[in-house]
Amino acid sequence: MSSTLVLGIDAGNTKTIALIADTSGTVLGWGRAGSSNIYVQQHRALSALEQAVSAARASAGLPAGMRIQALTLSASGADWPEDFALLRRELTRWDWAESRQVVNDAVGALRAGSLDGLGVAVVCGTSAGTAARAAGGTAWHSSYWQEPEGAEELAQRTLRAVYRADLGIDAPTTLTARTLAHFGCETVDALLHSFTAREHPAHAHLGRLARVLLDEAQAGDPASRRIVQQHGAALGDYALAAARKVGLSGAYRLVTSGGVMRHPSPLLREALMHRVHEANPAVTWQASHHEPVFGALLLALELAGESVTEALFRRLEETCPEESLFVT
Repeated sequence: MSSTLVLGIDAGNTKTIALIADTSGTVLGWGRAGSSNIYVQQHRALSALEQAVSAARASAGLPAGMRIQALTLSASGADWPEDFALLRRELTRWDWAESRQVVNDAVGALRAGSLDGLGVAVVCGTSAGTAARAAGGTAWHSSYWQEPEGAEELAQRTLRAVYRADLGIDAPTTLTARTLAHFGCETVDALLHSFTAREHPAHAHLGRLARVLLDEAQAGDPASRRIVQQHGAALGDYALAAARKVGLSGAYRLVTSGGVMRHPSPLLREALMHRVHEANPAVTWQASHHEPVFGALLLALELAGESVTEALFRRLEETCPEESLFVT
C-alpha cells in the first residue's frame, strides 16, 4: 500500500540529497550521502543513493517497506540511454515508489528555478550542465555535449594563468599570490611540483580555487577577468544551443544555479547573458533560489498527478530543510 508522499533525489558529483514531501508540499524528511555519479564509482554511487533515501525515510518516520506514490531521481551521470536504464532498474529493485522517473541533473535544476519550470538552465558548480524545456514538455540536456565546464575547469585555467605569468609569457597577475596562499606554496615552482610530482597525492577540492579566480576578476585583475568572460561567453553559446534544441525563441527565462554562479561577483553571469542577448535580447535572467533537489521534488509531485500551484511551491520553500544540509 502506498502513501500520498513523494520523493525527490538529487544525485550529484559531490553529494546526494533526498527529500520526502506530502502532496500538499510539506517536506517531511530528508537525507544526505556522498557522491552518486555512476560514471565515477558505480557501486559507491548506488550505495550513496540508498543511504540518502534511507536517511530521508527515517527522518520522515516511514515504516520499513512502505512504498510512496512517486519519485524522481535527478542524476549527474544520467547521460546516455544505458545510464537511464541502469538507474531505472535499480529504482525498480529498491521498490521505493509506485511511479518512478529518472532525469539528468540539469533538468532537475531547471525545474527548481521557477513555478512553471520552462526555459533554459545553466548549472555551473563542480562541473557544468545546460538544460532546456519548452511548453508541452519537450526537453534537452547537454550531458557530454557540454564543453565549458565548472569550478574544476576554472581552477585549471587559473593554474595555467599563474604558470604562464611566472614564465613571462603573459603579464603578471594577482592570481599568483592568491593561488600560492590557497595551496600553501612559497613559489610557483613549488606549486607546479605539488601538482605533478610522482609521489604527491592529488589535491583535494581543486574546484575551490574558482572562488579565488572570481574574487580577483571582480577586483579588476585583467587575466582573471579574461578567463571569466571567456567562460561566461562559452556557457552562453550552450544556453543558446539548448534553446534551439527545444524550439525556444522570443521571450523565455534563463535560470542560473550552482556554487560558481552563487559567487558574489556578477561577472560570469554578465558574460553569459551578454552572449545570449547578442542573439536574443528578449531572454530574461533569474537566479535559482533553490537547490536542484527542489526540482526533483517538483517533478515527483507532477508525476503523482499534482499541479504545481503557487501555494504548493511556497509551501515547499517554507518547509525545506536548512541551508546547512546542502553545503558542499
